[in-house]
Amino acid sequence: MLRKEKEQFVEELRESIQDTTVTILSDYRGLNVADMTSLRNQLRQASVNYRVVKNTLMKLAIRDTDLEPLIDQISGPTAIAFSHDDPITPAKVLEDFIKKQPNLEIKGGMVEGKLVDAKGVKQLAEIPGREVLLGKLVSLLHVGPTHLVTVLSANLQKFLQVLNAICQQKG
Repeated sequence: MLRKEKEQFVEELRESIQDTTVTILSDYRGLNVADMTSLRNQLRQASVNYRVVKNTLMKLAIRDTDLEPLIDQISGPTAIAFSHDDPITPAKVLEDFIKKQPNLEIKGGMVEGKLVDAKGVKQLAEIPGREVLLGKLVSLLHVGPTHLVTVLSANLQKFLQVLNAICQQKG
């Protein structure tokens, strides 16, 4: 790569990682081409970008950005996964991949501006996804009115039963 191409690449990388909700660094040593292709496909389906970049170029790209604290974690073979949307999805996809292919190692990352280590990424992956949380919220919103209607109708039913018993006694 010529110097001009490198500068352009660094600028493109800087623009693409700007304003990410999550950025995760991983060590891909021990993965073959088929494994890397599978991982990239899984991440792409989840709307997550995954790039293998030379360390010097990655350090130049994140210098003077919100991701600058990650510079200390960039050593050895490093790939960067980042997303502008859901911060949980990249961690989930990477952790699921690690269960099948333990050669991939999470180094750490940044989640909404906060530096996290490998354990933090693993904990992030254990959080239920956005859809699951929204489903639970809808369920909770549905339960409240249902219980209210049940309580109100129970009192009305008891009142009607008392009136019916009085009517039967009188005749």
